[in-house]
Amino acid sequence: MDESKYQRIWQTVLQIPAGKVASYGQIADLAGLPGRARLVGKALGKAPPELEVPWFRVLRSNRSLAFTPGSEVAELQRQSLLAEGVLVKNNRAPQQDVWQPDLAELLFKLNY
Repeated sequence: MDESKYQRIWQTVLQIPAGKVASYGQIADLAGLPGRARLVGKALGKAPPELEVPWFRVLRSNRSLAFTPGSEVAELQRQSLLAEGVLVKNNRAPQQDVWQPDLAELLFKLNY
């Protein structure tokens, strides 16, 4: 396990604002780990609870929930997103809720 890569992923996910979503690939790219979308999923599964990483804001590249529809964890993800105002329809978040960090966020918040 490369702790520094996990830390970069966790810190990137922590920057996603409430009410916004990002894809695994987008998080990998922003964390400086292009092509490592699967590593993002692995890192989120190992995030320490005390960090309170908002894992539920990370979706597949087509904006669909990351888990099997109807499963307990998919329902938890859906409810968590709904609580932040993301309307999940047909297991997908709307395009307007995709996080598009601005230049200031990229330069000053994601400092890897």
